Amino acid sequence: MPFAFSFARGRSRLAPAGAQAGPGMELFEEDAAGNAPALSVSELSGAVKRVIEGEFGRVRVRGEVGRVSRPRSGHVYLDLKDDRAVLAAVIWKGTAGRLATPPEEGMEVIATGRLTTFPGQSKYQLIIEEVAPAGIGALMAMLEKRRQALAAEGLFDAARKRPLPHLPQVIGVITSPSGAVIRDILHRLADRFPRRVIVWPVAVQGAACAGEVAAAIRGFNALDGAGPVPRPDVLIVARGGGSVEDLWGFNEEIVVRAAAASAIPLISAVGHETDTTLIDFAADLRAPTPTAAAEMAVPVRLDLLAWSEGMGARLARALAQGLMRRGQRLRDVARALPRPEALVGQAAQRLDFLSERLPRALGAAVAQKRLALGAAAGGLRLRLVSERLAQGRTRAAGLGARLAPALGRGVARAGERLGALRLPSAGLLRRVAEGRARAEGLAVRSGAAQQARLRAAAERLAALERLRRSLGHEATLARGFAVVRAEGALVTTAAVAATAGALEVEFRDGRLAVVPQDGPAPSPRRPRRAGPGADGQGSLF
Repeated sequence: MPFAFSFARGRSRLAPAGAQAGPGMELFEEDAAGNAPALSVSELSGAVKRVIEGEFGRVRVRGEVGRVSRPRSGHVYLDLKDDRAVLAAVIWKGTAGRLATPPEEGMEVIATGRLTTFPGQSKYQLIIEEVAPAGIGALMAMLEKRRQALAAEGLFDAARKRPLPHLPQVIGVITSPSGAVIRDILHRLADRFPRRVIVWPVAVQGAACAGEVAAAIRGFNALDGAGPVPRPDVLIVARGGGSVEDLWGFNEEIVVRAAAASAIPLISAVGHETDTTLIDFAADLRAPTPTAAAEMAVPVRLDLLAWSEGMGARLARALAQGLMRRGQRLRDVARALPRPEALVGQAAQRLDFLSERLPRALGAAVAQKRLALGAAAGGLRLRLVSERLAQGRTRAAGLGARLAPALGRGVARAGERLGALRLPSAGLLRRVAEGRARAEGLAVRSGAAQQARLRAAAERLAALERLRRSLGHEATLARGFAVVRAEGALVTTAAVAATAGALEVEFRDGRLAVVPQDGPAPSPRRPRRAGPGADGQGSLF
């Protein structure tokens, strides 16, 4: 409705054009301009502001979102336009944070608010309090535009998607804890393969949905598994079906980026099979329903058991067949080998030949060793050792007795030759004196050496005597043992002693004759000690 400007009692107001002047109001005419009072710019702007706000206190405007500006203050400045006009609009910071659908350029919306003016720029604007998409077509257009922008960044590339683990130990579910979705997932997991489930409760629609879902995805990825809450092996973002507006939180950019950045494989199960959200493109796998997501997360336990049993049976059959084939191959190869008797026959014959020669060789070797032992033992006889020691002592004594006179005669002859030379040189005399002293020292050392050799020989003789006594059987008899003889031969077994007619038992201090009980009484015998033999040597027996 067009308006005309008029004045009454020095104050301005707007009146519809063509209206009749009432009491107290005069229409402004071109010819009355000279009597009108002059208004300041602020007064005129305030009057316009009051008229516009009074007439358009709350309006709903439909139009396409044009330029959108979001300064640091948090307010949102935008334009609403159609094919013939543009309307400036503003959304204050507090209202912008509560909007379910933030306005984006090119989006057709229905904005609800109040009309006002901005005196600083002499324009009017719409203070928006609510924004709603004008229709499904506008939402789909905005969704497609956002999808293309995110796809251009590579967030939906197949190379980014990770395979699901075959049998996860822990499954993280991001959904509403009070809905039927979580019960369907838990029931399906219990039927297929029971696993541990951790539920992160979130709002699945409304203004808080996008922020809580993104925070849940990041929170599960931030777990390190060392604390009381384990790190899931796979994530499921689930929600039941709904309208486009109900599922809009899963189309938000913050949710899509969080799903694409998740290091844990993620299954998107938002809505029914016909519903599509942007998180489906960023997830590693899309499930048509939450129940299908549970089926994708775990295999069927009974199927795994059946498969394992089948593989075990195949393995057993393969092993049996392999053993059978190898056994047949071994038998085939064994036919080409010579008979074992032919391989060991010559060696057995050689062994028999050597075994026949072995007793004779052993006997000959024992005889040789006995002769060598007898020859060595002959040198240990006391009489021979004593004789050799006496001879050595006599010879040493004779040489010692002859040494001093010989040295004296040698010194005398050297003195005579020295006197004959008539060389009374002091140096020569000193050399003679040194030679005499050295000769006397040699005589003393020769005597000491002879005494040392005699002592060493005596000690060696004493050691040989101790060895002879320790090897003799007299020392064994002294320890409580006895020697049994029958007819002069040694008796070493009880069978020989039982068949002998008479036994002779030798003790440390003598010998005793023993006869059977039905024979004559034994006669005591005096101990017979070992004496020198015919050759003057001591006997060991």
